[in-house]
Amino acid sequence: MFLAIMIILAVTPLGFIPIGPINATTMHIPVIIASIVLGPRIGAGLGAVFGVISLARSTIFITPMSFVFSPFIANPLTNQGDWRALIIAILPRILIGVVPYFVYQGLHHLMKQKARPVSLFIAGLAGSMTNTILVMNLIFFFFKDSYANVLKVAADAVYGVIIGIIFGSGLVEAIVAGIATMGVCAVLLRLMKK
Repeated sequence: MFLAIMIILAVTPLGFIPIGPINATTMHIPVIIASIVLGPRIGAGLGAVFGVISLARSTIFITPMSFVFSPFIANPLTNQGDWRALIIAILPRILIGVVPYFVYQGLHHLMKQKARPVSLFIAGLAGSMTNTILVMNLIFFFFKDSYANVLKVAADAVYGVIIGIIFGSGLVEAIVAGIATMGVCAVLLRLMKK
């Protein structure tokens, strides 16, 4: 079911929403929910699928930033693809399926049943921010100069742009993910208990 939802999001405009040079995404929400409800193995597997979808999408629908998610797209400064794009496309997405499970379990253990909605919200927030923080920082570490070139900013200003994205669209994505996780997981966990 979660895989079907991810495929629907991937082939419709609902999964990747263009905002300037980056795409806001809702693709991580089913991964976060699956992580909490079905465990970190299934969550990590769905996260890997999200990473592969991201890689395929960046290879097929070429944008100025496609080179950071696909080794098949030439970096504008080197005119070659870079294998490190695989790390950016896949590793953070796998961790989206692991981090929320452990955040939820830890908070749920500390705060007990009464604070389940808060635990679910924070777990959803943590899963989304895991993706945003890792992706943006890996872009900085691997492709700082190329990223600066695409954005037409000085290389020493790139991290300021990245921080702006993390606290701008990244925070909005995280709040949406937290609310969705809180609403959907509360129902699914109750159904699974029955």
